Amino acid sequence: MVESSKESGRIIHQLSEPLSEENKHLLDQQKIHGVVDWELRYKHMRHHTALHILSGVVFQKFGSKITGGQIYPDRARLDFKLDDLSRERLLTILSEVNRIVDENREVKTFWLTTEEALQKQELYRLSADLLPKGLEKLRIVDIVGFDAQLDGGTHVARTSEVGRVTISKTENKGKDNKRIEIALETTA
Repeated sequence: MVESSKESGRIIHQLSEPLSEENKHLLDQQKIHGVVDWELRYKHMRHHTALHILSGVVFQKFGSKITGGQIYPDRARLDFKLDDLSRERLLTILSEVNRIVDENREVKTFWLTTEEALQKQELYRLSADLLPKGLEKLRIVDIVGFDAQLDGGTHVARTSEVGRVTISKTENKGKDNKRIEIALETTA
């Protein structure tokens, strides 16, 4: 399996190779046992939490929201609606991100009704029109005492698990759109 998604209440698994019609029918009648690639998943969890810290810092310091992002096994990036990404700002961002990592803050999740979440604009780092439609509840990821955001992904339990963050690359993606790519120190 290379990817999974949820559509109309069903879980869809994308396989690396197509199945024959006969095998599709057989699988439809059986339970499947899957195994998670823990090493890869943990890398994604660390990067995902690091991006939450990064977006929290950029939002709190500069009021900037996310315009795009991507997580890879060895790095991650966020694009921000931001007009200035000077060296001074980058140093401030990096210092603050690593301060939150070092504080070993708890990362927890909770749920709000969609109606409750709509009343808390600070939870939105993406455009509200990008929210999935028809959900009664929305999941919040809370880096305790620092930042909370709408999110459905996997995260580490404490910020110290992220490890030291470095800014590996920046790009100007157009007027008022800046990209910050991060990398994490490897863990033992």
